[in-house]
Formats: sequence, C-alpha cells, structure tokens
Amino acid sequence: MVELKKHNFENLFWLHFPDGKVRLATKNSDPGKKVYTERLVNVDENEYRTFDPYKSKLAAAIRSDLQTFPFKEGVKVLYLGAASGTTVSHVSDIIGDNGEIYAVEFSPRSLRDLVTVAERRKNIIPILADARYPENYSFTVPQVDIVFEDVAQPFQTEILWLNVQTFLKKGGVFFIAVKARSIDVTTSPKIIFERVKKEILEYGLETVSYTHLRAHETSLHLVCRLLLE
Repeated sequence: MVELKKHNFENLFWLHFPDGKVRLATKNSDPGKKVYTERLVNVDENEYRTFDPYKSKLAAAIRSDLQTFPFKEGVKVLYLGAASGTTVSHVSDIIGDNGEIYAVEFSPRSLRDLVTVAERRKNIIPILADARYPENYSFTVPQVDIVFEDVAQPFQTEILWLNVQTFLKKGGVFFIAVKARSIDVTTSPKIIFERVKKEILEYGLETVSYTHLRAHETSLHLVCRLLLE
C-alpha cells in the first residue's frame, strides 16, 4: 500500500511506496489522464500524479531543498517556456480552479500539445508568442503573482526583466531556471551562474535564494522578489 504524506509546501505530497521509494506528487485535477510519463496513484479515493525531477526543473528544485514556494490556491502565474505542459500541468494542480497560468510557448509544435492539456484544465491559458516581446501578449496577460522563466536563450535575464517589469505585481516573486550551456558552451557553468546573479542585481531585483539542481548538473534555479518603490 502506498502511504501519502503532505509536503511542507501547499498542495504538494510525498508518496511512500512499499519498496522504499519516495516520490513527489500533486493531486490530479484531471483524474485518469496523464500529461507525460508520470505515474498515477490512487490513495484514499484520490488520484495523485508523480512529479518527476528529471522532467521538470521545478520538481528538481523542490527535491534539491528549494526554500521559497509561492505557488498556492488562487494565484496567477506567467510561465515563460511552457513547452508541452509538463511542469505547467503540475502548477495547474497546485493553484486550483481559482488560479490561472498564462503559458507562453514559442514552438507551434509544443503549443499544440499544450493546447490539448489546456482543453481539460481550464486554469491554463496557452499563448503562442516569443517571450522576448511581452508587448505582443500584454493584452492577454494581467498582473500576476509569479513569473516563472524556463527559456533556453543567451539573454534570458533580459527576457525575464522585460516580463517582470510588465506583468509582475509589487512584492511578487519570479523564478529563473538557468541552463549554463544554453547561454555559453565555452564558459564554466559556475561563472555563468555568477554572471546571471550579478545581472539580476543590476536590474534592481532581490535574490531570495538559489538552488543547484541535482537532476540537471548545468542548471541553477534562482528565486527572486520584485521590489518597487
């Protein structure tokens, strides 16, 4: 029998399997349906989806002792680099029917998969757009509580700032998942990470915490807060 335990973060859970394995999970808001290769597990008449750290940088950050987790019931999220909806679907589980995820994706092929997910999860609003140009979707996206960026671009700090200053509420939180090899394959990841942290400070933003992702050796997960006068 699988044992369910609550995580310290809202609407996250640990699944303890009889073989000793422990998996992070969210409660499935679309029972009976998978989004990727996650496992569906029934406990006490509820269905849970395993949240795979090898498929999601957010899951990897949680498994790597992430300290700040503002995702909760009813929040509004702008997600940049939504891909086919792996992480977005788990955020959908967490924020519930009263929350909203504005999921921006540049690839039409990935967006088709994301639209399929969004058709069954009404809190996901898929947007085909280039995150470098937030003005192109400013008529769709309201002020949000969280900006999450996971785009493999050399200038991802600038892209993040453009979206943060356009959409993030005062006191809001933003995440940036930095994959060093997507920025510069010739430079040490450690140097890239320090450069990104410096750039964030130069934009006048506060770094709350950062986490090296064990499941992604060249990635860094930064959590920052927007401070406006």
